[in-house]
Amino acid sequence: MAIDAIVLHPTDNVATAVQELKAGQTAAVRAGTELNYIIIEEDIPYGHKFSVRDISLGEHILKYGEVIGQATANIGRGHHAHVQNIESLRGRGDLQGEV
Repeated sequence: MAIDAIVLHPTDNVATAVQELKAGQTAAVRAGTELNYIIIEEDIPYGHKFSVRDISLGEHILKYGEVIGQATANIGRGHHAHVQNIESLRGRGDLQGEV
């Protein structure tokens, strides 16, 4: 079976779309050897991230098993996770020592 997205590390809370996904679609998401199904709540462009579980405001975004940012809003399962609701924590002098 073809997959629609992949979770790159077991601790990740986002998946990466391996093709364009449409709102309302049930996406097949590979996480290791498991195949999970998530209803996509809004269009997700190819290569972009979406949440695989509810993410709360201020929670770290994990991809590759690493913190890649922080949620600037609540992100519901199946929603696009991108610049509109994630801020980077890397290379920021104002957050020195926090990440």
